[in-house]
Amino acid sequence: MKSPVVKRSIVVDGHKTSVSLEEAFWTGLRGISSLRNMTVSELVSEIDHNRQQSNLSSAIRLFVLGYFKNLAAATQLEQKAPAPPSHPAMGREL
Repeated sequence: MKSPVVKRSIVVDGHKTSVSLEEAFWTGLRGISSLRNMTVSELVSEIDHNRQQSNLSSAIRLFVLGYFKNLAAATQLEQKAPAPPSHPAMGREL
């Protein structure tokens, strides 16, 4: 049976390293880097600089998870927010 973890080589701060992640995390990482107009290597370098964990793969997983959790929370807040009150004159013909 094929492992769901995919190992890829990536350049982090000018140094080649390999990172093992599930395909869903690679897909999320590519999507986030695209939205930020940066390469995956640039985003992983940023994650590497800011990580608290000793393992880069874990730091990447937590970053991707946090990104999508924040996105889901923001979407939920938007859906629950009441519509802004309309002006009394709006909707009436002049």
